[in-house]
Amino acid sequence: MKNHLFASLILIFVSVNLFAQSSYPLITYSELPNPKATNTALWVSQPDVAVAWGNTDTRYTKQNPSVLSTSNKSISLTAWKGERVSVQFVVSNKTGTNTLSYIVGDFINQQDENLRITSENVFSGFVRYVMTDELNKDGSGACGYRNAADFDYSLSADPIDHHAKELDLTPMTSQGVWVRVAVPAGTTAGNYTSTISVKLNDAVVETLQISLKVQNRILPAVSDWKFHLDLWQNPYSVARYYGAEPWSEAHMEALRNEHKLYADAGGKVITASIIYDPWNSQTEDVYGTMIEWIKKKDGSWSFDYTIFDKWVELMMSLGVNKQINCYSMIPWKLSFRYFDEVSGSYKDALTKPGDALYEEMWTAMLKSFAAHLKVKGWFEITHISMDERAMDVMLKAIAIIRKADPDFKISLAGSLHNELIADLNDYCVALRYKYTDLQIAQRRAEGKVTTFYTSCEEARPNTFTFSQPAECEWFAWYAAKANLDGYLRWALNCWVKNPLTDSRFRSWAAGDTYLIYPGARTSIRYERMTEGIQQFEKIRILKEFFTRAGNQVAITQISNALAAFDETKLTQTPAAAVIASAKNVINTLSEAEISEK
Repeated sequence: MKNHLFASLILIFVSVNLFAQSSYPLITYSELPNPKATNTALWVSQPDVAVAWGNTDTRYTKQNPSVLSTSNKSISLTAWKGERVSVQFVVSNKTGTNTLSYIVGDFINQQDENLRITSENVFSGFVRYVMTDELNKDGSGACGYRNAADFDYSLSADPIDHHAKELDLTPMTSQGVWVRVAVPAGTTAGNYTSTISVKLNDAVVETLQISLKVQNRILPAVSDWKFHLDLWQNPYSVARYYGAEPWSEAHMEALRNEHKLYADAGGKVITASIIYDPWNSQTEDVYGTMIEWIKKKDGSWSFDYTIFDKWVELMMSLGVNKQINCYSMIPWKLSFRYFDEVSGSYKDALTKPGDALYEEMWTAMLKSFAAHLKVKGWFEITHISMDERAMDVMLKAIAIIRKADPDFKISLAGSLHNELIADLNDYCVALRYKYTDLQIAQRRAEGKVTTFYTSCEEARPNTFTFSQPAECEWFAWYAAKANLDGYLRWALNCWVKNPLTDSRFRSWAAGDTYLIYPGARTSIRYERMTEGIQQFEKIRILKEFFTRAGNQVAITQISNALAAFDETKLTQTPAAAVIASAKNVINTLSEAEISEK
């Protein structure tokens, strides 16, 4: 616990310095008032304080008692060595304002008390409440301009606040606490137990039990995960929130602090904006250009890569180093800002694929960029990237790319076009589109990346702050079923104005623009997404093992479990139920493997 306290003090010291110029909260903050009235009748039969294990599939409401069985004091988990697994307990406070805190003990091996998973391997935090809204009125999606007055809004449990060590509970409120244990890779297989002492006003009111079964299998280190996770980063949101000058030392430190969460989830792709405002100001914070475009007095073009290099080097230092995706040759508004040496000012060139000016500008840029990337040793992992662009303009852009350097890699997130599939090294299509088995096999044989994404168009599964938590885990299970490499979501941290308290945005449903919260806070959504990625890795490892062993029965069992991951059936069978059933199969097969050894 001393190490945790020291680390917390260091983080607070660093954060205070980072936030010296910021008007936004970090370490402590207050939630918005609850717009939903408390139904006092629901609390009449409740004890003054109720503490029990809940589940990680539920966002427990603030104003209602949890209605969990008061006898539910123990919970069981199963994990591989190297895996992170989570639980949630809930405290319902009926009377008085009481200060909640808790202590998590070591996980002790039941056969040998000297074998322990120490509490230093446990992450925990209060599940805080953020304002959310709902799907569009037709219930089929969440795209389009949103007037807040037209949508129902409520507090939703989502941010996980690891900074707060205690929290005041007002009368007739419930509070969830998230607990995640990271099983060290060197842990001895077996059964472990731990306790959580739950305190109100510094007095223990309940002791909860956790049983953890560590199976004799090892999940690879995050750096070796195969799942292709591409969550678009917005460093300019971080600059605004931290009150830091973009690309200053304070900004770089803040970026390092925030994006470690992405690296820890196995993030593979660095998002780089190589022009100014590639998405036509659709976010709270406009993406600036990481490459300065300069039109010289003699009419030639030059390019400054200083910011691009700083950003890429920072992300690589965190372990995000598989791919650099550079946006965009075809921005949502066909305007390209550059510094004009003749006038000494910035100008915007309005041009499009097929125009002579467009070809001139981009040919010069791409040739210069290719040379720079080769010097840095990044050319092989860099992609010229576009999203949701029509096929005809894509073909024109690809022609220019190939003319500038035929070895450039290209990526697209959008519709499925057979005419483009051979040209795209990284192809990501919306969930509703389905690659053929042959397309996937050919692309994998060529070392290409084949993934899918969701956006505001999907009602479910999705990552809104009102979505069912299990839907975020569902994505990776689906990728395993469809034989895809991974998943893309457009925003890791395109923070709205006040992301800690209000996740609503003017254009899409609440939570669409971000998955993590300022202060390097994770969320229920992000935790479940990471758990899904771990299951993807386990499925991959088990399938490889059973293939080598010639165990077709086990492979069929996995395939049958994955067959249930069908987005069209989520209204009938929620993601949580589908995952629970499939997870039981994977855990059972993990045990079967041990017996075969």
